[in-house]
Amino acid sequence: MTASLNDAAFGGGQSSPGASGGQDSRVVLSARGLRRDFGGFVAVNNVDLDVHHAKVLALIGPNGAGKTTVFNLLTKFLQPTSGTITLLDQDITKMDPAKVARMGLVRSFQISAVFPHLTILDNVRVALQRPGGLSTQFWLPMGALNRLNERAMELIEAVGLQDARHNLAADLSYGRKRVLEIATTLALDPKVLLLDEPMAGMGHEDVHIVSDIIREVAKDRAILMVEHNLKVVADLCDQVTVLQRGEILTSGDYRTVSQDERVRVAYMGTEHE
Repeated sequence: MTASLNDAAFGGGQSSPGASGGQDSRVVLSARGLRRDFGGFVAVNNVDLDVHHAKVLALIGPNGAGKTTVFNLLTKFLQPTSGTITLLDQDITKMDPAKVARMGLVRSFQISAVFPHLTILDNVRVALQRPGGLSTQFWLPMGALNRLNERAMELIEAVGLQDARHNLAADLSYGRKRVLEIATTLALDPKVLLLDEPMAGMGHEDVHIVSDIIREVAKDRAILMVEHNLKVVADLCDQVTVLQRGEILTSGDYRTVSQDERVRVAYMGTEHE
């Protein structure tokens, strides 16, 4: 496991402040009895999840617990062996990934692209082409994208990159590239945002910046995130679901989950440290 998964990370028993302050918390993404077999190996078994509007749900667990497989099932890059997935009250279990994305289920850092030799502004304008109705009009001049400038700047300002809007993406630090990826993802106007280890490889300062952005983004959309940094999970997430060997070990707020001895055993490998 990563260095952040130590006994200190479970300490304090702090309760997550959450992102929403008790706003509308209807379920927008739901999974029931989710299972995925690979030959004779059961990677995910009987997983139930509810992702709420204006809430952040963390999916955590030791390496090999099945977190990435669950993400791939929810975004339809894998078909479940059994179980159902519902998005905005519509069954998407058999739906293809492109249609699911158009419905508003977007996985950040996988389908959002950063073009290193374009400016930050141009990266976001390109991402806005589909919602702006320009994605198939390849013959239009670059000037046609100017109609997207106002919305692009709103997104750039939302993630704090306005001072660097004319800089090339290649010149950004690793953390700020991740921030740009969030902006390009938001250009797709997601209703549910899946973040796969958004803090991976970041320094402390960048982790703080991205956490603040995710907290702000979660005010009007649902977020499901896989994250190994338990301090981030404690600070940011309203609810936590712990996976072990493809099954749900426990769920609850961070205080409840962090005090569960089974969670400590799953991460630390022993009951006596």
